[in-house]
Amino acid sequence: MKKSIFVVLLSFFLTGNFAMAENSIAVVDLQKIVSNSSQVKQLKQEHSKKMEELNKIIINARGEIANETDENKIVKIEEKYTNEFNTKKSLLEKDYNNRLSAIEKNIKDEIAKKAKKDDYDYVFAKSVLLYGGKDITDEIHVK
Repeated sequence: MKKSIFVVLLSFFLTGNFAMAENSIAVVDLQKIVSNSSQVKQLKQEHSKKMEELNKIIINARGEIANETDENKIVKIEEKYTNEFNTKKSLLEKDYNNRLSAIEKNIKDEIAKKAKKDDYDYVFAKSVLLYGGKDITDEIHVK
């Protein structure tokens, strides 16, 4: 009984190893692709400018509150600016996330095209594969 289990396990591992030898594996450095993407750079710049606009809301609120002495008016001013800030921040985050998702999809599509073109069975992120695979990072071209 022990011998038959051993033979079955040995056959499984040997067959698995031969099957793996037939597969071609590539790796990509996703951080490098993202950091070199002109779309990501542009998105970061635009996001930074919009964050400055949010900071202006805070500065304006502080200035208006500093000039007011009536406690009721101060509360109304705080509510007004808080609502404005939260609304703009929410829209900014939603836009940023949507555009980032589109960029991510574009990167994945480019990797998939390269994998199909060069007949790679598997493409792994370089950070998760300890050994092996052809590095195709420099062959992936995204905007």
